[in-house]
Amino acid sequence: MSAAPAYGEDKGGSAGPGEPEYGHDPASGGIFSSDYKRHDDLKEMLDTNKDSLKLEAMKRIVAMIARGKNASDLFPAVVKNVACKNIEDPNQLIRASALRVLSSIRVPIIVPIMMLAIKEAASDMSPYVRKTAAHAIPKLYSLDSDQKDQLIEVIEKLLADKTTLVAGSVVMAFEEVCPERIDLIHKNYRKLCNLLIDVEEWGQVVIISMLTRYARTQFLSPTQNESLLEENPEKAFYGSEEDEAKGPGSEEATTAALPARKPYVMDPDHRLLLRNTKPLLQSRSAAVVMAVAQLYFHLAPKAEVGVIAKALVRLLRSHSEVQYVVLQNVATMSIKRRGMFEPYLKSFYIRSTDPTQIKILKLEVLTNLANETNIPTVLREFQTYIRSMDKDFVAATIQAIGRCATNIGRVRDTCLNGLVQLLSNRDELVVAESVVVIKKLLQMQPAQHGEIIKHLAKLTDNIQVPMARASILWLIGEYCEHVPKIAPDVLRKMAKSFTAEEDIVKLQVINLAAKLYLTNSKQTKLLTQYVLSLAKYDQNYDIRDRARFTRQLIVPSEQGGALSRHAKKLFLAPKPAPVLESSFKDRDHFQLGSLSHLLNAKATGYQELPDWPEEAPDPSVRNVEVPEWTKCSNREKRKEKEKPFYSDSEGESGPTESADSGEEIGRAGILCSCLPTCPLSSSEQSEEESGKRKMKKRKKVAEGQGEGSSSDEGSDSSSSSSESERTSDTEEEQVEPDSWRKKTVRTLGREGVTPPSVQPVSPPTIVSTSLATDLEGLTLTDSPLVPSLLSPVSGVGRQELLHRVAGEGLAVDYTFSRQPFSGDPHMVSVHIHFSNSSETPIKGLHVGTPKLPPGISIQEFPEIESLAPGESATAVMGINFCDSTQVANFQLCTQTRQFYVSIQPPVGELMAPVFMSENEFKKEQGKLTGMSEITEKLTLPDTCRSDHIVVQKVTTVANLGRVPCGTSDEYRFAGRTLTSGSLVLLTLDARPTGAAQLTVNSEKMVIGTMLVKDVVQALTQ
Repeated sequence: MSAAPAYGEDKGGSAGPGEPEYGHDPASGGIFSSDYKRHDDLKEMLDTNKDSLKLEAMKRIVAMIARGKNASDLFPAVVKNVACKNIEDPNQLIRASALRVLSSIRVPIIVPIMMLAIKEAASDMSPYVRKTAAHAIPKLYSLDSDQKDQLIEVIEKLLADKTTLVAGSVVMAFEEVCPERIDLIHKNYRKLCNLLIDVEEWGQVVIISMLTRYARTQFLSPTQNESLLEENPEKAFYGSEEDEAKGPGSEEATTAALPARKPYVMDPDHRLLLRNTKPLLQSRSAAVVMAVAQLYFHLAPKAEVGVIAKALVRLLRSHSEVQYVVLQNVATMSIKRRGMFEPYLKSFYIRSTDPTQIKILKLEVLTNLANETNIPTVLREFQTYIRSMDKDFVAATIQAIGRCATNIGRVRDTCLNGLVQLLSNRDELVVAESVVVIKKLLQMQPAQHGEIIKHLAKLTDNIQVPMARASILWLIGEYCEHVPKIAPDVLRKMAKSFTAEEDIVKLQVINLAAKLYLTNSKQTKLLTQYVLSLAKYDQNYDIRDRARFTRQLIVPSEQGGALSRHAKKLFLAPKPAPVLESSFKDRDHFQLGSLSHLLNAKATGYQELPDWPEEAPDPSVRNVEVPEWTKCSNREKRKEKEKPFYSDSEGESGPTESADSGEEIGRAGILCSCLPTCPLSSSEQSEEESGKRKMKKRKKVAEGQGEGSSSDEGSDSSSSSSESERTSDTEEEQVEPDSWRKKTVRTLGREGVTPPSVQPVSPPTIVSTSLATDLEGLTLTDSPLVPSLLSPVSGVGRQELLHRVAGEGLAVDYTFSRQPFSGDPHMVSVHIHFSNSSETPIKGLHVGTPKLPPGISIQEFPEIESLAPGESATAVMGINFCDSTQVANFQLCTQTRQFYVSIQPPVGELMAPVFMSENEFKKEQGKLTGMSEITEKLTLPDTCRSDHIVVQKVTTVANLGRVPCGTSDEYRFAGRTLTSGSLVLLTLDARPTGAAQLTVNSEKMVIGTMLVKDVVQALTQ
């Protein structure tokens, strides 16, 4: 140890008193003296203004570290010398980089230096440096949370920044440090909304997520009093159209009712957020589109949420990772807002190249979107998916078929029969999954499906999947009274293989034995005792316990408890049918687009979406002086540029845009007076409008032909409605037939973009007699063209609706007139014939409130005030059967009685004839092949060989129009379904020798199948 001082004496140098001692050699022993004052000397050297002393101090510190000495207390001084110089560099990139490096050093001892650097950078002239300061705030907070108060001051300062470069970063810092400080957002809310369109994509996602939670705490729910929604506060002042119709006498009642109903008025700031985020649905970033979609889903009124559907469907063309996240959210949305995705059903069809998880999610969406109208198409897709080689996907498809059967009772039997056919599949997994689903479906109607239960019982010898075997045994035991001969034999077989079965199967064997013992003890007593003895010594304690419990419960003993007397009630109690629900049903309590929603579990750092407030907080907290850079002149110029692209179709006239909206109203009013009126088709109306159409008079809304006139649809409503009120009833009757031949002017709908929808079916074009004569000369056949469009052939004759005995003298018949229904072209026109055979007059004949299946609607006939004895009367009513043969049940009411009646249409009455040329027919027929084509062979009798007879029989069965044909032995007919406008093409190849062939081409698979059956029956009789 004595060598060290000698080494120091030889190599070192002496120093005077009060001066630091420096070694000549950086590695000399004098440098590494343990004297604590040495570190103080180094700190003084680092704090001096001389660069030479700082450099010497740095060398000595590096040498200390090289020898393994602890120099951590010198770290702040070193950092200050290294970073501070760069933080004051004239180059903004170097200043930002220095702050980034400083904030990335995770050492608590430099927290004061880091705080000073962040405060200085927050006031920097460069927005890039201020952005870096915002990034450094969460890093410092995670290092030392005690600095929160000072950091909040910096955040408040940066939130007031006017540049788009800083906005996203400071909001992210706000979310990390103090998300509960909503008061910091109040005065910056409108600025953030206006800056949103120009912020970088990462910042847009952060700001939208924060503003979603902010809006949930500051605004009222737009879904409350949805029917009373009025975005324009002036509407309550002027009153609605119904109020004007009531006359001046009802003003007092209306005034008294207003405070009670408290109509919802959307806050202008709420509207500002929705309006400024809507253009971002066109963003190239999937994250931004998803953020806007969740904002609209959580904040927008129901009538406006549909605008996000098209943008989300567009994201399905992206990478599989993006598809997975989007489909997770679409699956959740489609449960509550099914209608907005129904027009895009085909976008969720599954490709063979999709990964399994994508397939299962698309399957989930298709199942959620299935309804009475599209179920044939969905089931046809599912039939294709079952042939897939992906076993997990096939199993999910079978479960989806079961869910469709549960939700839509009309196809339950069809689905059940299809699943029974799958039981003969070679793949054991397909059979097993089918058995499990069949078991759940049979619980709904067990008495009607005894044969299926017998068929399943026979499969116990072949199926080895434990869950499937257990399901079959449960079914046989639960409904053993339907298979009294088979059940004991199944128990005998299972008793032989009991020891080799899986645990889940053993438990069901015990249950089966107990139920058979209680219902058929003569045949199964010994078998039951044998099974219970085997189970008593099983290795699994659950099975042993179940066996002991069951034996004490069902086998009578001298010391039998009270439960033994109720064993049959316990084992054979009626059990509710299982409810097959989507796994996404309860996920909407998580914020859409979040990791918690994706995992269906609360992730670390997740912030709950607040509930809507009962009363709106004070909106004046967001009132701030408008900065110079957003003065009206510049804003109006910018809005004029953006108006054609980002038009506001909601028609609000809030205080933020009073001048603009007033100008638009004036311009739209001029356009309205110049354009012809045209009734909107039902495919272009929203769901609310289609519901009101049944109860209110049809409105004629003027539509503009330019981009400018399509921007403020809501503002034009007052002028268009007043124009429609001035129109007399006779004018309406004249306009109605002409509107069939008008070209519909389509505008941007409420959501700005009209989703693809089925074209409205046009009623039959009236063909003049001279035109028919000319067309007759064009045909290559000898038979004259008999267009059914001239005078529609009557279909089924009069059918009884109410017998005179049941109606107490009132007899009612009905016929399908095959004429367009004046109230709605999508409805079937039904003539109701009343006859009074009693001795007293019948008064007040009208239709009661109908209880109809989803999709079906009725337009009642006007009330018949009185029907004298012996008199008859005819009324016309319209029924929209929604392209199905579902029964329309309603009540015929008089002043004293109510009669329950029902009308079920033949499939041929659900369509209207269409006239087309031979080439058009062939072109459309070529599009409807494969699953859309149904072919049937038939033998025509000799009495059905003439053209007149064939045409008469076909047009009697179906309301179709004759299409010219160049072959004498071929007949062609065409029509469209009334509701959806789907083409129905019928071809009859009546060959002179051999069997004739009937072909029907239609997208509606169910309608095509039923039509083939009816036409074949008519031609062969």
